[in-house]
Amino acid sequence: MSAVAEERLVRQRELALSYRIFAALRWGDLGDGHITARDPEQHDCFWVLRYSVPFERATIDELILVGPDGTIVDGHGPLNTTAYHIHWPIHEARPDVVAAAHTHTHWGTPFSAERRLLQPITQEACAFHDDHALFDDEEVQVLSTDGGKRIAAALGAKRAVILANHGLLTTGAAVGEAVGAFVMMERVCEGLLKAPTARPISGTSARRARDGLGLPGAFADSFEFLVARHVPDPGAVG
Repeated sequence: MSAVAEERLVRQRELALSYRIFAALRWGDLGDGHITARDPEQHDCFWVLRYSVPFERATIDELILVGPDGTIVDGHGPLNTTAYHIHWPIHEARPDVVAAAHTHTHWGTPFSAERRLLQPITQEACAFHDDHALFDDEEVQVLSTDGGKRIAAALGAKRAVILANHGLLTTGAAVGEAVGAFVMMERVCEGLLKAPTARPISGTSARRARDGLGLPGAFADSFEFLVARHVPDPGAVG
């Protein structure tokens, strides 16, 4: 097996595991949400789960490869077109992004309705200090790549973006990194909503804490813990 094929298999496996993690956390029960992984050879294409497959049944065989025009290059659909509208412009704008994760969650989605950035009120919140953005836009139903391009512009060079009245989106240089960041960001939103009068620490202290957390490696480590905790049989993904 070539190095490219091996890397593709790594990304596909982590992608299938990521969907199963989301399912274990009771996210995506209505088919809402998507995680994508750039192909290591066809850099303008990304892998995503077929729309008709429940997250808890994600396997490598159920992934499809989507081209830059939204057509299916490998595998069989259907494709969640919103995944293409949101994710493809991000992959296009950010060559460093291997993976992007988005779904509707218990805390991230209601927090997004407040249309504000995360405050550093906890150690975990410090991980996103100066490294996330707000997409403050009325288009909550992203109907074209024009909306996705505006999301990518709002994201800029940062790790994550809060989609106003919609939810969270995180990115990473690996699938596990993006998903580990997403789960942590959801936890941060929970803390902010549960402690509305919390007193934030200073920006200086928040940056020091962020740098001391060992990111982005910590997000990748979190992914491994999530797999061990929530996926009883990781080999079942293929």
